[in-house]
Amino acid sequence: MELEGKTPVEGRWVERVIGIDDVRQDIAMLRTPDDHGRIELAMFPAPKAISAEPKDAPANTLGIRRIMFAVDDIEDVVARLRTHGAELVGELAQYEDIYRLCYVRGPEGIVVGLAEQLS
Repeated sequence: MELEGKTPVEGRWVERVIGIDDVRQDIAMLRTPDDHGRIELAMFPAPKAISAEPKDAPANTLGIRRIMFAVDDIEDVVARLRTHGAELVGELAQYEDIYRLCYVRGPEGIVVGLAEQLS
């Protein structure tokens, strides 16, 4: 994905939208490789973030805990993510002759699924 832009946001309108007073948020907008979608990533410098569940919650934990991406070279992507603190949740596995799949957990505990379609 490509970074489309990033910006801090704050003020009463943000507080009203997300329901948190005195909030400051840093937003990064990523464009998907097919140019048909975008993903917004948000970080909250204020107020201090809280965690309602264990950091290493399993992939089936209720809530928005994981997202999956199609990749061209799963081993390369895993290697690059490891340099940023990601770890495999289980192992890299192959489903028939169709996909190679794995889950990685990032530094904040979010699970990212990776799928490489085989030819």
